[in-house]
Amino acid sequence: MPEALIGHKNIAAAVEGLRHLSVNYDEAHAPVAQQPGTWHIDNSRVPIGHEPAGPPVRGGAWEIACRLVRDYEFADPAIVRAVYRPTDELLGRDMLLEARFLVWRFYLGVRVTEVVDETRDAERVWGWGYQTLEGHLEQGKLVYEVIKDVQSGRVDLRIRAYSRRAPVPNPILRLGFAVFGRRTQLRFYAAVGQRLRNTVQAILHGASPPTPAVTSDGLVVAPSGLYRHPLERFTVHSHQPGGSTW
Repeated sequence: MPEALIGHKNIAAAVEGLRHLSVNYDEAHAPVAQQPGTWHIDNSRVPIGHEPAGPPVRGGAWEIACRLVRDYEFADPAIVRAVYRPTDELLGRDMLLEARFLVWRFYLGVRVTEVVDETRDAERVWGWGYQTLEGHLEQGKLVYEVIKDVQSGRVDLRIRAYSRRAPVPNPILRLGFAVFGRRTQLRFYAAVGQRLRNTVQAILHGASPPTPAVTSDGLVVAPSGLYRHPLERFTVHSHQPGGSTW
């Protein structure tokens, strides 16, 4: 059952509870590139495919990548898994993330607060971004953009983000996040680009697109192709990180 792929005791209730949470920081205090302060600012761009010059090609790398990014099919499931309602509009969608590190599982809420769909500087751009909700171990925003250079035909994934540690009352969690959080974050960014590139290329060469796993409550568990390891029952689950209500 797809429910077994996420360790939260009640996935449906957890996702439903996100609608009552707010973004966990004041955007007025968000950083600017010249003054990062205590914030990490990331802006990476990796190639994932190529098309003929001009607008995106139907069924081409840009279109495939947009679909995979929309459905959260680019994440490395060894690091992060997501649950969301597929019937929700993308803008405003709440997502429950299961962050995975060694034997620990953390359940974190995010909300899609930005959708990008435009042409700028001879580039066709589509993507979306989420912000962290109350109870998340971090504060910040993460935006994924699929970009086609209409002159060269190159298709890239761009990740732009700012983040910092949220106040965490548990001293063990606070220490662990201080030591491993940033390293895991950067590993996740690198894995996203590689997984998206590999999946796009596989589909272009005839592979079937991923089929999402759907729970009995109609929730999507992404990315697809997940499996439950036999040792999963020995993991440690944190259902209320940062004192959240879900």
